[in-house]
Amino acid sequence: MKYVKSAREVIDIEINALKSLKRDIDINFQKACETILNCKGRLVITGMGKSGLVGRKMSATMASTGTPAFFVHPGEAGHGDLGMIVKGDVVLAISNSGNSDEINVLLPVIKHLNIPLISISKNGQGRLPQEADIALTLGDFEEACPLGLAPTSSTTATMVLGDALAIALLEARGFNSEDFALSHPAGSLGKKLLTHVSGLMKSGEEIPLVSGSTSILEALFEITEKRLGMTVVKDDVQGYGVLTDGDIRRLLTINQDMDQPIASVMKNTPITAYPDMMASEALDIMRQKKVNQLIVLEDDKLVGVLALRDLVQAGIN
Repeated sequence: MKYVKSAREVIDIEINALKSLKRDIDINFQKACETILNCKGRLVITGMGKSGLVGRKMSATMASTGTPAFFVHPGEAGHGDLGMIVKGDVVLAISNSGNSDEINVLLPVIKHLNIPLISISKNGQGRLPQEADIALTLGDFEEACPLGLAPTSSTTATMVLGDALAIALLEARGFNSEDFALSHPAGSLGKKLLTHVSGLMKSGEEIPLVSGSTSILEALFEITEKRLGMTVVKDDVQGYGVLTDGDIRRLLTINQDMDQPIASVMKNTPITAYPDMMASEALDIMRQKKVNQLIVLEDDKLVGVLALRDLVQAGIN
């Protein structure tokens, strides 16, 4: 049980660090948000060691929530990568002690370029926070490492502060789920919010289609050939209808005359979608109506058929 005891102690220590961070949030946090929000360029985040690892995560979170951002390694910046930072940018530098040599080397150049500098450090005593335009501090707390050496509570507090900045900026920008999807097109949310029926439906010659006078047997051949488990029926009297392979199996059990015109047995109130409908909305309709296909109409004209299997294969769920 000593492992469990140790784990709980670490968590308690880091919770206390976050409480300290919360107490240290002040007007400087607001100034930092306003500075980043008014930035005409990008937010450039830098940090050495563990602070750098947190900085990379911070830049990724910022970029995916509406704040253009990227990470620059301070060591590489001192050997040419500083050219990636230009007027109009804002620099956010992370150093727990506030005295990272690799970052301090960059300060004169940042000042010379007149680029706003925001710092994150444990307190305001180091060179970095003293030279920063806006100094954010983490508060007074102990590291969870019993040696007081490995960054633990400090990296947790820094990451949470970065999240707080990102979300405050997200809210200020009015950034919404549709905006998020644009930067995550490969993810499930992106697929859900960006995929329309028109991008997944079968169209043209792929549509199983017969006339109302077609026999049930001939309709079965169309269903088999197009492999969608159904056929659309275009009837001059009743308009569009649908007959599925399941319907045909049920007709066979009652010895239905297979030479009979399909218009007499089709479902004449098919469930429909339209091309600009979100694919996720079409999926909701399928689930509610317990169907596997929707016919797609535009201006009352048949333009496609959407199948459940195509939604599943596209990752819409």
